[in-house]
Amino acid sequence: MKLRNKINLYTAFLFALLLLIINITVYYSFSKLILNSELNTAHDEMKNISENIGKSLGTISEDTLLRSYVPINGMIQIVTKDQNDSSPYTSPGAHNLSKRKSVFYSNEVSKKIEYQDRLFSFESMPIILQDGSIANLQITKSMETATNNLSTLRLVLIMVTLLALIPVLISSRILSNLITKPVTSMIRTMTDIRQSGAFKRLKLEGSSKDELFQMGQTFNHMIDLLEVNFEKQKQFVSNASHELKTPLTIIESYASLLKRRGLKEPKLFSESIEAIHSEAIRMKEMTEQLLMLARHHEQWNIELNKLNISQLITQTVKAFKNAYNRDIEFIQENDTPLFIETDEKKLKQVLFIFLDNARKYSDETISVALGHDHDEVYIKIIDYGIGIHESDLPKVFDRFYRVDKARTRKQGGSGLGLSLAKEIADAIGVTIHLDSVLGAGTTVTILSKKIEK
Repeated sequence: MKLRNKINLYTAFLFALLLLIINITVYYSFSKLILNSELNTAHDEMKNISENIGKSLGTISEDTLLRSYVPINGMIQIVTKDQNDSSPYTSPGAHNLSKRKSVFYSNEVSKKIEYQDRLFSFESMPIILQDGSIANLQITKSMETATNNLSTLRLVLIMVTLLALIPVLISSRILSNLITKPVTSMIRTMTDIRQSGAFKRLKLEGSSKDELFQMGQTFNHMIDLLEVNFEKQKQFVSNASHELKTPLTIIESYASLLKRRGLKEPKLFSESIEAIHSEAIRMKEMTEQLLMLARHHEQWNIELNKLNISQLITQTVKAFKNAYNRDIEFIQENDTPLFIETDEKKLKQVLFIFLDNARKYSDETISVALGHDHDEVYIKIIDYGIGIHESDLPKVFDRFYRVDKARTRKQGGSGLGLSLAKEIADAIGVTIHLDSVLGAGTTVTILSKKIEK
């Protein structure tokens, strides 16, 4: 059974059950109230009649008295202890009551009785006859008016229940549509995705921000992640198959050359080993960068912490100078420590990428400047190398784009470093700006929001 039909069925059933319980409670409460009211009225009338008959006995004949007090649609009679009863007197529509067997009671009796499928109030009260004996004055009165009223009430309640179910069914249908519409839309979208192979998203309407809206937002966010990951994997496969082909071809060629002539020509042997080793290192670096770029930012385990950027730059510059034996000038434009919120390891990786690029494309001293402008901290890495043409600047962050292809190949670059730096920067919340003059050098500016100590 579909969810929409389940909601309709359960809502209608529960509401109908609730109405039924309420109506049954109302009916039995009013039934008891009306019937008790009829009995109380009959009992009060009985008291008045018994008093009047007791006063009038001896002056007015018994038959005349009983005939004058015959109830509408009922019967009156006097019942003695020895069952020497007087003839009962009935109204025109209640002759059958005279056939009912009479019973003598020693006390007052007030109750409901059922005779021939009709409901009557029965009142019995002791009286003293003219000869001094005790008898019962008994009045049986139809409660047809009360039962008719109860029948009308029962019919009204049934009609009200049936009429109330109409808006319930309509509202449950509207409610089920409201609840199942996002689910149906999601199923339809997922079916379209499965059939077409294209990523699609839900159209979110309204601004209620309820759970259904949040479910749609979560679904769209999930599709965004899937699409990004799919594109990354697709790009990874394409890039890896394209870029790894060259070093593998070189390694294979030199390995074949070694196999044929390596033992006979020592110079060729040294050249081949150096080329294979160099290409293997380049493949390793490229594979690591490709694998990192293939992951989504949320899989990088980024930890944002308060960081003393002055200490980080000092340590990074010192480590890089020792590793590559290059002159690096560190300029801190103010003496006060500067703090930012970022991931220390990832920021250090970005710095190493730009320092390594500066090392490859420049033989001069590299400058690193640290300072702040209002609420922003900036790090500038300046080299005085070959520079980048203005038309190439927008493309340098594209994967595998090389400004100087010959130089990059010689230095072992893969064209992935700046792409990786850009993605890391976006993930840790820093901004990168690149300024360059062809033949004069390049300045990389890394910006981050300053925080208080």
